[in-house]
Amino acid sequence: MAATLLPPATDLLPLLSSLILSVLLLLPPPALSDPDDEACLSNLRSSLTDPTGSLRNWTEATFASPCNGFTSYLEGVTCNNGRVYKLSLPAFSLGGAVSPSIANCTNLQSLDLSSNALSGSIPPELSSLLNLAVLNLSSNRLSGPIPPDLALCAYLNVLDLHSNLLSGIIPDQLGLLVRLSTFDVSYNRLEGPIPTLLANRSALGGAAAAAIPRFNASSFLGNKDLYGYPLSPKRGGGLSVLAIVGIGLGSGLISLVLSFTAVCIWLRLTDRAALTTGEEAKISNLMPDY
Repeated sequence: MAATLLPPATDLLPLLSSLILSVLLLLPPPALSDPDDEACLSNLRSSLTDPTGSLRNWTEATFASPCNGFTSYLEGVTCNNGRVYKLSLPAFSLGGAVSPSIANCTNLQSLDLSSNALSGSIPPELSSLLNLAVLNLSSNRLSGPIPPDLALCAYLNVLDLHSNLLSGIIPDQLGLLVRLSTFDVSYNRLEGPIPTLLANRSALGGAAAAAIPRFNASSFLGNKDLYGYPLSPKRGGGLSVLAIVGIGLGSGLISLVLSFTAVCIWLRLTDRAALTTGEEAKISNLMPDY
């Protein structure tokens, strides 16, 4: 059998180089870090306390390149095409505040910081997250008003703020979020009337849907100064039925006592006048005529 002659190694080098170059050209380019995402994550980490070390891999080096395509290098972060798509850090025992810089994660569609110990207010800057569909800040210690600007997040499906220390009214603008399917502000310190557009579907589904509450009473419970459908009507500053009945009975009793006293006084005066007249008649009978 004739021996197969192989080309010299020096002749294979250009062929191998050309093959490697072709493979590299076919590979997708490395994902570049988005500076907005980097600022978002870095500032968020600075605003949080982490007593249990749950965010140990949230470091400056990782912030520079948190995503590689759909792969995330950070705990609680989900990536989509090299951008931060979801932040989910529930029950991480985190303290501190919700950083306004989260608004820099402009591709964010879900933010879940529930069941932590966060304090301070809800940043109005979150309203610039125009793609946000889920906002869950429940079971924290957040205070202050609910920002009406959240109504600018037109794609919101879930807004869960229950079990905080939020105060003030529920902004009417939130009723304009037509995609909202979950809404919970129970167990806060809210006051005033429940916005009509959150209480029923009349503006969304016509007269046939008017009798169906958009969100039931469980979404609003635990706010003692909150009133209106689907909760009880305002108790008003007036008196309760029992108080009114009590005042009526008390007034009647006082009137009766006063009337009885007046009658007794009148009878006594009448008796005294009659007695005086009788005595004068007796005296006049005893006097001699001159």
